[in-house]
Amino acid sequence: MIRIISLLLVFAASHTILNAQFLPKKFGDGIQIIGKDSSYYLKFGFRFQNLHTSSWDVADGNLTDYRGAFLVRRSRLKFDGWSHSKKFIYKFELGLSNRDIGGGTGSEFRRAANVVLDASLAYKLTKHLTIQFGQRKLPGNRERVISSGDMQFVDRSILNSLFNIDRDVGLQVLGSHKIGKTLIIKEFFALSQGEGRNVTAGHFGGYGYTFKTEVFPFGAFSNSKGAYIGSALEREKTPKLALAVSYDINNNAVRERGQLGSFVIDKAGNYRGKTLKVFFADLMFKYKGLSVMAEYAKKTSDGSSLVFDDDDSLIGTFYTGEALNIQSGILLKSNLELAARFTHVNPDKEVEAGENQYTIGISKYIVGHKLKIQTDFTYRDMNSSDNGVIWRLQTDVHF
Repeated sequence: MIRIISLLLVFAASHTILNAQFLPKKFGDGIQIIGKDSSYYLKFGFRFQNLHTSSWDVADGNLTDYRGAFLVRRSRLKFDGWSHSKKFIYKFELGLSNRDIGGGTGSEFRRAANVVLDASLAYKLTKHLTIQFGQRKLPGNRERVISSGDMQFVDRSILNSLFNIDRDVGLQVLGSHKIGKTLIIKEFFALSQGEGRNVTAGHFGGYGYTFKTEVFPFGAFSNSKGAYIGSALEREKTPKLALAVSYDINNNAVRERGQLGSFVIDKAGNYRGKTLKVFFADLMFKYKGLSVMAEYAKKTSDGSSLVFDDDDSLIGTFYTGEALNIQSGILLKSNLELAARFTHVNPDKEVEAGENQYTIGISKYIVGHKLKIQTDFTYRDMNSSDNGVIWRLQTDVHF
């Protein structure tokens, strides 16, 4: 796979020198290329995150059972642009770290590496309506749609890790319109396979249907992606607010978390599914150096979350319950940010015990999110076992 990618990059570079024009930009904007006949545009970039984690259990007020690790958390190649005309927009992203490609060794993936993150082509029908086909993030909770390179903390909250609907393959329709001088409303609909990214050996469950509406009562953020970027780096001169609700129906889902998690298979080799429904409500507020993001998630299944085989042995547990995440940060003039986050997870009793997490974070933005150093400290308040402490340190380079 690495050899193939290298050959593609060499070919693209040699082709570009002969047939295209370079558009040099500042650090973090990637390598931008446009054809001499203006028939295509390509933006190529790469990024990686190097992470250290240390964790301890807390028993009787003492720290015990230290665990530590260094790893490449993410390593990715990104390609996006337009072809033929600006109405045809594409995005292609590869994940190369072990954490990126994990989970693709089962027969559902034809035992291949889970490398492709995004591969989609969009057609802009009008200024306010776009149709998109391929593999992309579903229009779910805000924290998941925020790029992992644009986060306020070292990583996303446990609400996201347990409830998000991630990526899938299918068709998406995106619309937007403006009412009056400031009010903007955006609508999203997705019809997807329902089993997540890179499942290639058939369709095992039902389809997924995702609906989302987002409202900007005070107009657009200064940055077109400002509602989906952590921290108040744009230092909005007037208050900006985005409010959104999403609803996802995954009919006859055969993975324990819908688009993610283990496949539920009985001893006879049959996939056993349940219909999962997820509701999200979230907001993003920014004003000057202040940012606030909040999310609520609730997931239900048809009947019990537990799946038993014919002999009454447990073969799978669909993750259901609810969660709340609230975080806020203050960006100083030095581009040093102080942030705090509270996350409450309350799974259904038959799934597992709940948990509260309290996190404080410090980030130094050298070139915005494109070059930054972040650290955070989390206290885990567990309902079923000893509590815990996590300290993380991460560097992020996005070229």
